[in-house]
Amino acid sequence: MKKLNLDATDIRILSAVQQHGQLSKTKLAELVNLSPTPCWARLDRLKAAGYIRGYHATLALERIVDFTQVVVTVSLTHHRKTDFERFEAYIQNLDEVTDCVATGGGMDYVMKTATPSLGAFQAVMEEMLSADLQIDRYMTYIATRQVKTSRPNLAKLVTNRS
Repeated sequence: MKKLNLDATDIRILSAVQQHGQLSKTKLAELVNLSPTPCWARLDRLKAAGYIRGYHATLALERIVDFTQVVVTVSLTHHRKTDFERFEAYIQNLDEVTDCVATGGGMDYVMKTATPSLGAFQAVMEEMLSADLQIDRYMTYIATRQVKTSRPNLAKLVTNRS
């Protein structure tokens, strides 16, 4: 994907939206120190270019429901493109998998899952093992508490890039 040349104002707009979600035209303009109409035009351009994937609320899930969170590392038997594509397509359709990143090194993927119970998690893993995804091995880590969850600081990433 081609990257636009983003200036400091674009970064401020994206940072404000990342931190606060949807904002009124006036509030966003105030946060980025720009008048409302040009600010909104820039936001529309950034949306159209695909820099904003969506808006969501971060829920205090632990206050709503009891659930089990498990971190899983997965290594595939073979490392062919079709094996990775099959695994990744399967994961896209699993609501229980909340995050999945492909990694280099000893494991191919690291996933975070959320299920109603440990038994429900095991059922998901058994389904995956039965789905011919060429899983060689997996390791599970039961999450006991959330220490930190956040989004990257866009302004720092842009400032510190080489």
